[in-house]
Amino acid sequence: MAMAQSDQFESRQPSSVEEIRKLDRSYFVKRMVGRVIVYAILIFLTMVCLLPFYSMIISATHSNSDIATKLLLLPGGQLLANYHRLMQTVNVWRGFGNSIVIAVSSTVLSLYFSALTAYGFAKYRFKGSKLLFGSVLASMMVPGQLGIIGFFQLMHGFHMLNTYWPLILPSIANAFGVFFLKQICDESITDELIEAARIDGASEVRIFHRLALPLLMPGMSALAIFFFIGNWNSFLNPLIILFDNNLQPLPVMIAMTQGSNFTDYGAQYVGVAISVVPIIIVFAILSKRIIGGLSVGSLKG
Repeated sequence: MAMAQSDQFESRQPSSVEEIRKLDRSYFVKRMVGRVIVYAILIFLTMVCLLPFYSMIISATHSNSDIATKLLLLPGGQLLANYHRLMQTVNVWRGFGNSIVIAVSSTVLSLYFSALTAYGFAKYRFKGSKLLFGSVLASMMVPGQLGIIGFFQLMHGFHMLNTYWPLILPSIANAFGVFFLKQICDESITDELIEAARIDGASEVRIFHRLALPLLMPGMSALAIFFFIGNWNSFLNPLIILFDNNLQPLPVMIAMTQGSNFTDYGAQYVGVAISVVPIIIVFAILSKRIIGGLSVGSLKG
């Protein structure tokens, strides 16, 4: 049997230079066809992903009548007119600054306290820890909108209505962040490493800040993108908590351009185009760390 396979293998070997060249050409053609197909699929998917952004930017340069009646593929000449109407309706840059304050503060608090809580659940053994962690996971299954009335009453009792505190302080307790970072703590921060730091005389707080936080940075960078986008696009809570229009974030201000009888689509598209710029910048800066963070999470086992 082995001899038969050996004979068959030898029979497949090219016997001349011309056959070797034919095999090389065939391999080259197959490889090129495969690459062309892969690139075509990737280009198609990229166009599908970018099409909404392109349509948004193109629509921001056209008048309301064109947006409502035509299929717009090329830029128009109404960008400045749409921008001036937007500024006459709302102070879009005031809303931009308000969104920056809310999104950055909430993201920083979410990341720090999620890492602190995850480190505690992962590296400290105490009675009831599994029950508490299970409660944290269970809280992710409850939609936040169900508690909006109780949340409003609670903030009213704390005299925090019409301030940014109800939009920033709840970010301290982020169940998904705790769950995500705990997986990284379990895999990336070994007990031996912590014991070595303790033997060297480091305090528990110092171990967390100087040892655990740097190891959690890839995962925290990935989370930062999702937290920032979620806080930046926050709409319902600011609409309920804030009564002063000048305190509203950008998404709420953009929605103010929609009247009861008339919607200024051109102004809205300009506002939306402005609002996506910080998201693109944050994603461009931190996107490389997403791969690192997900890779750390995928190394379990």
